[in-house]
Amino acid sequence: MKVTSLQAAEFKQMLIAGAERLTENVDLINSLNVFPVPDGDTGTNMNMTFVSGVENLKKSDSNHVGELAASLAKGLLMGARGNSGVILSQIFRGFSQAIKDKEELSAIDFAAAFNGGVESAYKAVMKPVEGTILTVARESAIRGQKKAEKHDDIIEVMKSIVKGASLALEKTPELLPVLKQVGVVDSGGKGLLCIYEGFLSSLTGEKVISLDHSTKNEAHSHAIFDDLNENPMSMDDITFGYCTEIMVRIGQGPTVKHEFDYDGFRNTLNEMGDSLLVVADDEIVKVHVHTENPGRVMQLGQEFGELIKIKVDNMREQVRGLESQEASMKQLQTKLPAEKKPFAIIAVAAGQGVISTFKSIGVDEVLEGGQTMNPSTEDFVKAIERVNAENILILPNNKNIIMAAEQATQVIETPAKVVATTTIPQGLASMLAFNPEMTLEDNQVAMTEMKDTVTSGQITYSIRDTEIDGVQIKKDDFMGIVNGKIVLSEPELTSALLHTLEAMLDEDSELITLIVGQDGSLEQAQEVANQLEENHEDLEIEFIQGDQPVYQYLISVE
Repeated sequence: MKVTSLQAAEFKQMLIAGAERLTENVDLINSLNVFPVPDGDTGTNMNMTFVSGVENLKKSDSNHVGELAASLAKGLLMGARGNSGVILSQIFRGFSQAIKDKEELSAIDFAAAFNGGVESAYKAVMKPVEGTILTVARESAIRGQKKAEKHDDIIEVMKSIVKGASLALEKTPELLPVLKQVGVVDSGGKGLLCIYEGFLSSLTGEKVISLDHSTKNEAHSHAIFDDLNENPMSMDDITFGYCTEIMVRIGQGPTVKHEFDYDGFRNTLNEMGDSLLVVADDEIVKVHVHTENPGRVMQLGQEFGELIKIKVDNMREQVRGLESQEASMKQLQTKLPAEKKPFAIIAVAAGQGVISTFKSIGVDEVLEGGQTMNPSTEDFVKAIERVNAENILILPNNKNIIMAAEQATQVIETPAKVVATTTIPQGLASMLAFNPEMTLEDNQVAMTEMKDTVTSGQITYSIRDTEIDGVQIKKDDFMGIVNGKIVLSEPELTSALLHTLEAMLDEDSELITLIVGQDGSLEQAQEVANQLEENHEDLEIEFIQGDQPVYQYLISVE
């Protein structure tokens, strides 16, 4: 089989196949994140970004390859989440620009698109780091270009691109020492390879790609599922209130009591609720069910293996939120449009206590997000529209959100600046420097300087055994992270918190703020504070009930 000219229909199918291949590998890509914290989300971010692009692509009926590529790029741009998603959006922005005038593609055109993607991505990153998705994109594009110079077969070019991406991915641990230390390849590079593998699969016809994502493989999936209740709009729609999802590694772990029997397992679950979905193979079983007792579902799963993923959502609370939001919207609709205010500040945070704290010190809107839930470029754009101000300042409060925030400032007309805060403590500190009498640019400078006056700490748990920067880490240990670096790992939370605080102090330290998360406790924080004050009499210690996920404690030292 030989393809010397790629038409619009085949090109569109190829892009969709790339998205499907990426979606299939999200969990694998997430597992490659270097830090052993429970927030590995590269695969999730890349997938949500690329799916956003493909959804926009599907809206186009164009028979022009360049126009289809532009539709993809637009969707990627607005759906970009996290650094990996933003870089991915930039790769396909350059990809689309390189072929914007092409109605169909030759092998040379095809290779040029990948090279355009590399150029765009490298320009988008302030300090490009090798051993990442950038390396995989560059090395694969070089191989594709060389092949296109000798062969007019697009399939052969794509094979070379996939080969180049695979070889480059294998080399990432040699280029980025932390990858070699942990024993993984780059997660973003793996995500890009998956997309390219999907492209090749579509071009060769080796795998049938369906545009209808609802089709299930009956050899691996069996379900009792009624999706009418999946997104309840009122309390009347809810019979069982907790949307519960678990993933079980069959036959593993100390709690195993029974050999796995699909029918028996499914039938038992069916008695616990409704909207049941059970998907199983020889190693893993995934469960989705609406129930009144999530604990029973988890206990049942443990009888057949170890739980490797758990997710529980209170659907009644979701409906209350929707009803409250709807009531608020109705009130807003009755008001006349407000005049634009001079300044508005948008921050990103998770946890009701943290969100309330930001609002209490002058932040106009808080986008709920953080480590495991990165707002997209479009989320920022919509927030900017809602606050209705002449000037915008954005506090990302996470290094993985900065690029999406920056990208949002480039697609809007309203003057906006990003204060590149990477932690919640930095975001809170920067607000002390905001002055509505100063210009937008001067506020950005002052707030940026202020954010650097605090030392930021975090306490969370490890999801695997590893070693980073000489720190031996055991699964389920509590890690102390100071300014983004893991400084200790201990099995006991109180001890980990105390020793992390001690590591953050110097002779100039005066004020400690402890932000207590969902899995922390004010009593424990006060106990540690009392111990600390015995050796540091001049310290002032404050507490905030933040209720943030993932991190038991967030720490600010000034």
